[in-house]
Amino acid sequence: MELFETMLQHTSVRSFTSQTLTQELKRKLILAAQSASSSNFLQAFSVVEITDRKKRETIEQLANFPVANGNNGEFYIFVADLNKHAQVLALHEDATDHLRTLESLVTAVIDTALAAQSMAVFAESEKLGVCYVGGIRNDLFKMKELLELPELTYPVFGMFVGYPVEKNEVKPRLPFDAVLGSNTYRSLTPALIEDYDKKTAAYYQQRSANNQQTNWSEKVRQHFSYPRRKNTSEFLKEQGFIF
Repeated sequence: MELFETMLQHTSVRSFTSQTLTQELKRKLILAAQSASSSNFLQAFSVVEITDRKKRETIEQLANFPVANGNNGEFYIFVADLNKHAQVLALHEDATDHLRTLESLVTAVIDTALAAQSMAVFAESEKLGVCYVGGIRNDLFKMKELLELPELTYPVFGMFVGYPVEKNEVKPRLPFDAVLGSNTYRSLTPALIEDYDKKTAAYYQQRSANNQQTNWSEKVRQHFSYPRRKNTSEFLKEQGFIF
């Protein structure tokens, strides 16, 4: 399958076979992550592979995201990381004030997301399945303890990678015209939202697993109906960032 077609067939995988990834393939996954674009070549991310079974179980429970088939598949945590840059500045006795800003944090998070997506695209080109896990941020302080994270780091999400037992059907994305604007921002229209809700409602009703009576608008409304992870700013301040 060509890369473009592989990308269009992306879907989250939550059930993996017992087949393990070779060390060489795992090495290539990290090298693929490292090949991603990086702002000013800062490479402001780190990856933590979770191989300890008890630690993995703890993280899955924390994330409220148990994966089917137990310990199958590999599990990585992607960390926005400015600590390594603080080490460079310390070597030269430079101040770290500008390392602690919101803009620096945003830069690190972007670097981390780009690296993860680069890994994900390569993984799927190798017929592996992936699933991002934002739920690791449900308890940032516990994640810091488990991963022994130093100052100026922020665990952004996890990613499961493995050989899929099965894949969910591909979710219908927003219409092309809802994403691309010409020279100016393109807003949604009530008609476009209504049409997309019909398509997503059909998807949720007809998919082979976890059928639901819902649509995109209802998912959006549910997601933003209460504040999530309210301790994020407290955690980031403890990690040395200044807003």
